[in-house]
Amino acid sequence: MAEAGKKLRLKLVRSPIGCTERQRATVRALGLRRIHQVVEQADSPVTRGMVQKVGHLVHILEAE
Repeated sequence: MAEAGKKLRLKLVRSPIGCTERQRATVRALGLRRIHQVVEQADSPVTRGMVQKVGHLVHILEAE
């Protein structure tokens, strides 16, 4: 399990336009609005699961 205070830096690298509504909602829930936008999220099993579902749209830049 992830330690307290760990963060993931996520970058939206592909547009979710052609994806399902559920995948678009997941990208929005991660805080990503624009292509090449970078956000920090807590490193938790929930966040990891969301990233796994939209892994073809999102890249993890670094895990601190």
